[in-house]
Amino acid sequence: MTANQLYPARSHAKRTAATLKDLAKTPGSDVSPADAEAAHLYLASPALELWPYSDQNVPFRQNRYFNYLTGAYDLAGGHVIYDVANDKLTLYLPPIDEDDVMWSGLPMSPEEAQKKYDVDEVKYEKEVEKDVASAQAVLSIEKSQKFAFVRASETFKEALDETRLIKDDFELSLMRKASAITDNSHMAVMSALPIETNEGHIHAEFVYHAMRQGSKFTAYDPICCSGSDCGTLHYVRNDQELDDKLLVLIDAGAEWQTYASDVTRTFPINGEWTKESRAIYDAVADMQKQSMGAVKPGVQWEDLHILTHRLLVEHFLKLGIFKNGTVDEIMDSRISTAFYPHGLGHTLGMDTHDTAGRANYEDPDVMLRYLRIRRTLKEGMMVTVEPGIYFNHFLIDPVLKDAQRAKYIDTDVLDKYWAVGGVRIEDDVLVTKDGYENFTKITSDADEIAKIVKKGIEKGRNHFHNVV
Repeated sequence: MTANQLYPARSHAKRTAATLKDLAKTPGSDVSPADAEAAHLYLASPALELWPYSDQNVPFRQNRYFNYLTGAYDLAGGHVIYDVANDKLTLYLPPIDEDDVMWSGLPMSPEEAQKKYDVDEVKYEKEVEKDVASAQAVLSIEKSQKFAFVRASETFKEALDETRLIKDDFELSLMRKASAITDNSHMAVMSALPIETNEGHIHAEFVYHAMRQGSKFTAYDPICCSGSDCGTLHYVRNDQELDDKLLVLIDAGAEWQTYASDVTRTFPINGEWTKESRAIYDAVADMQKQSMGAVKPGVQWEDLHILTHRLLVEHFLKLGIFKNGTVDEIMDSRISTAFYPHGLGHTLGMDTHDTAGRANYEDPDVMLRYLRIRRTLKEGMMVTVEPGIYFNHFLIDPVLKDAQRAKYIDTDVLDKYWAVGGVRIEDDVLVTKDGYENFTKITSDADEIAKIVKKGIEKGRNHFHNVV
C-alpha cells in the first residue's frame, strides 16, 4: 500500500456483484439471475445518535458492509449504490446540518470525498431516489429506514460475506498495521507487572499503548483475567487484584481503520512458571504449533480442531489427569471439551468474528458445536488459531458427576491444576498459496515470556530503589 493508494472499494463492489451472480443461479436464492445482472446494490452507514436523555453521542461504529463498498470508515449517515449493469459506484453524503456546522465545522464536500474514496461519483442523499427510479431491483442486506424501494436480500448478504472472506493486499496491509500495534501493546503489558496490581491496570496498559500508536479503538472489549478467572472464556470484569495468583491471560487486539487484530497471551505474574502451569502452557503451545503448521489451502478446519483435542488428550494422559483409557476411547467420550470447550479459531477481518465461517451451533457433536469455521481453508482467508485449556468448575464438575466419563479423570491429579485457571495462546494467520503467514510477532515462547516479565519486574524494582 502506497501513501496515496485508496481503499479498493470499486474492486470490492465488482467482486461482490460477480459472487451475487453466481449465487443467484443456485436453488433457494432470493435474487433471480436477471435481477443480479441489473441490480443496484444499496447500503447505508448509521447516523450519529445520542444516548437516551442526553446530548452526548453514542460512539460511532461504521457498518462493516458499507465500509467494504466505500472505505469510508468514519462517514456517518452516508449511502452507497453500485449499479451492476453499468459498473458504477456512487457515494451519497448526508445533507448538511447547519446547526451542526456551527458546533463542528463544515462536513466533507463531494469534491473532497471524490479524492478520498475509490468511487465513481459523489452526490448528496437527496439524489438517491432519482438515481434508482428506473432500477430493476434495489437490493440491500436489510430493509431501509429511509427508502421504501429497497429490497432486503439474504443472497446479497451472502455475496458480501463470501467476498469479504478473501482479503486483498490493501486489507492485509491494514491488518498488518493492527497486528503491529497489538504486538507492541502486549509487550508493554508483559513488561509492566510492577505497576499492574489489578486486572484493570492490565486493561488500561494495553489501551494506553494502542491509543499512543494511533489505534483509537480496540477491536473488542479486552479480556484481562488472572488466576482462576482465566478459566472463563469471555471474562469481562477486569477488576480483580493479582495477589497470590499464578497467571495472567490477556486477550486484546487493536483496530486499524475498522480492521481487527485478535491476540491472546498468558504469562506468569511473578515471571516464574510453576510445574503445573508450565505443563499446561506447553500442552497449549503444542496444540497451536501443530494445528497452525498444518494450515494451508484445501485443509478442512474441523480436522485441525480435532487434532488439537487429540493432542490435549495425549498431554493429559502423560500428566496423569486422564487415565483408564486409550486416546481414542477418551476422544469418543468427549470429556476433552470440558477442558477446551470452544473452537480452534474464527475468521478475522473488519469484524473480530468475521464473516463466512459457516458455523453450525446446532451440531449434536459437542466437540464441533462451537466451531466458528466449518469449511475448507482458501488462500486469502485470515483466521485466528487459538487453542486453550481451562480448569473451570462449571465445565468440569458435570463430568465428574457422570460415572461413565469420570472414570477417565484422576481427581487427585486434577486438584493440582485448579489454580492454573486457564491458558490460551492466539495468533492471527493468513492462509497463503503454500501454507500460512503468522501476522502476530509478539513471542509466545514460554521461556522468552518469563524473561520479559522478570526484566520488567527488575526494572521496576530498580526504579523504585532509585526514587527512594
